[in-house]
Amino acid sequence: MHTMDEWIHKRGWMTPERIALVGESDQYTYRELSREVHRMAGVLKHKLHLKKGDRLAILSQNREAYMIAYFAVAQIGVIVVPLNIRLTAAELAYQVKDSGATAMLYEEEMGELYVELTSLVNFENAYLFDDIHHARYKEIPREGNSDDPFIICYTSGTTGNPKGAVLTQENMFWNAINNQHALDLTSDDRTLVILPLFHIGGIGLFALPTLLTGGTMYMPRRFDPEQVIDWIEEYKLTVVMGVPTIHSAIRQSPSFETANFESVRWFYSGGAPCQKELIQAYVERGLPFGQGFGMTETAPTVFMIAKEDYRRKAGSIGKPVTFCDVKLVREDGTTAGPGEVGELLIKGPNVMKEYWGLPEKTAETIQDGWLHSGDLAKQDEEGFFYIAGRKKDMIISGGENIYPLEVEQVISELPSVDEVAVVGSRDARWGEVPVAFVSFVGDPISKEDIQAFCKKRLAKYKVPTEVIVLDELPKNATGKIDKKTLHQQVVVSE
Repeated sequence: MHTMDEWIHKRGWMTPERIALVGESDQYTYRELSREVHRMAGVLKHKLHLKKGDRLAILSQNREAYMIAYFAVAQIGVIVVPLNIRLTAAELAYQVKDSGATAMLYEEEMGELYVELTSLVNFENAYLFDDIHHARYKEIPREGNSDDPFIICYTSGTTGNPKGAVLTQENMFWNAINNQHALDLTSDDRTLVILPLFHIGGIGLFALPTLLTGGTMYMPRRFDPEQVIDWIEEYKLTVVMGVPTIHSAIRQSPSFETANFESVRWFYSGGAPCQKELIQAYVERGLPFGQGFGMTETAPTVFMIAKEDYRRKAGSIGKPVTFCDVKLVREDGTTAGPGEVGELLIKGPNVMKEYWGLPEKTAETIQDGWLHSGDLAKQDEEGFFYIAGRKKDMIISGGENIYPLEVEQVISELPSVDEVAVVGSRDARWGEVPVAFVSFVGDPISKEDIQAFCKKRLAKYKVPTEVIVLDELPKNATGKIDKKTLHQQVVVSE
């Protein structure tokens, strides 16, 4: 199987003048992008002295050179370690040391964080992205292979240190193929990439699939809802991917109701469960809105919903993508039946190679080829899947299982509720009880009214015993609600 850089180099020969990448400061045809990948590969090889198997850290916001670097490391067989710029220097230092990264590419805007990080970690070489244009390298020999480790993406754990999921070039290829099939991507598509490139969603949804197809990816430096709407109208974008908080911000924009979205054939959401009310807001506006599911460990796509089903199955993550198998199992390992919640197990060529330096954790997670996701889901009679929450988030109250997502979906139906998250709190009598964190966009609703509403929809033991109002729920780097922080707040207040 061909290496990832060959996607660009062959396109540079086949369709050289087609636009490949549009950013805020530059745009590149496929011929130009191929040239820049060679130039970047030369810098990595001859300026940073990297050889096959070495690890390269990247500290940057989204920018064109970041995307180019991904193809350059694939070309020479280096492994990239993208650093989450929203973490502290101490948190990043752990990832750098754990991965053994010896060199770094960074941007000048990261100056303060860069200084703090390099005071904790000694890099053999560091290179500014802005200096790469001065380099003069043309044809750099290919040293990478399709089964080479390509990227180490660190996952945020609820306990202990984060784990580095190792994804190969082949994993990324099959993810791109799966997304092409699910979205019917073609070379005419113009996709918007607003998720951060330091996250698997940034490159997997849908940067790499778009470039493999020969389409055009558009990438602003950072997310701004007004800019997104402007770009959709100006560039006639066809696919817009985001997490629920991104789609919520677009919807809340004053321009949402009057903007021209005729070119968009998919608004797509992932990364966290999406409230039905948000989905309906897009659908009622006449906009196609789909929801999928994926994980860092699966490169990331596992489920997507088809264009025929997004209306009638709103809230479902759809069905597994073409080259990916799944099953739901009970605690005893037997297969869960229709409508029954079970743990999601995943198998396919998109499943990660391993956790970096953690053979025991790898063996625990991948058993007989099946990745145990830790996510709970159920399947309806037609074969559509619905996420029920994380196994670790499940609340056991008086011996009864409470799935926080079920409670969250009920509370989110209330008017003026913006965001909601439910976590477990220790209780002397019941073991655990549910606690809800809520933020509002309009007039706040009292704890008693929220509980009364829940009692009409849910069993008594599922009704939150406490409702905590926040101006805004804490988020992690990809915009997901950070339940770890909320759980810590509950523990502190006990």
